[in-house]
Amino acid sequence: MAKKEKNFDRKDLKIPVSLGVIMDGNGRWAKKRHLPRTAGHRAGGESLRELCRNCGNYGVKYVTVYAFSTENWSRPADEVGQLMKLFVEYFNKYDAELEKEGVRVRFSGDMSELPEEVRNTAREAEEKSKDRDRLQLIIAINYGGRREIVNAARHIAEKCVSGEIKPEDITEHMMSDNMYLPDVPDPDLIIRPSGELRISNFLLWECAYSELWVSECLWPDFGYEELTAAFEAYTARDRRFGGLSAGETE
Repeated sequence: MAKKEKNFDRKDLKIPVSLGVIMDGNGRWAKKRHLPRTAGHRAGGESLRELCRNCGNYGVKYVTVYAFSTENWSRPADEVGQLMKLFVEYFNKYDAELEKEGVRVRFSGDMSELPEEVRNTAREAEEKSKDRDRLQLIIAINYGGRREIVNAARHIAEKCVSGEIKPEDITEHMMSDNMYLPDVPDPDLIIRPSGELRISNFLLWECAYSELWVSECLWPDFGYEELTAAFEAYTARDRRFGGLSAGETE
């Protein structure tokens, strides 16, 4: 099949402002090639690099990628250790490219449980990129949607105990304001490669009205053609947010 030309023609596409991506399938990609799982994670890192370039060219403003969940600590210690080293290596390696592409890097999750080198790298990446404004790349690391909601509820409960607010003051808007990154818009579209049909504890509060798009493609093979296909599907969706379609009366 001839490779699709990368023309990033947006006139016929509805481009999401905020995109979520569950980067799934690295291990299966490596297994199919009789390679160690770490080879899959390395290949997945290259796919993330391409995703940033493609999203920037398409005009996406926010991309939140699921890099490491609160449940991923149950994986073999060697694999977890390699993932943490890879995280540091890739940010050091591609910082100049991220700067050139105008990518601001941010993090969402419980950073306190991560190795010190990872925390330091994350702080440095956020500080160095804070003035970039073409695309915000949000790395969800040691992230869990349930933990995020619990964390928000705890903050609000503390305000109730202190007398700052009353229980009847609690609203959905207040809950949203107490999520990890309240200024980041809820994802318009969530992409899940690898064919799995589940949300896997990703952005549980924020994805209430997100469109979902699933691809059989494993994450290391995910590129421009798959992203474009997702945007084509998104363009055809009728987002009603619980209401009626335009022009529909009953």
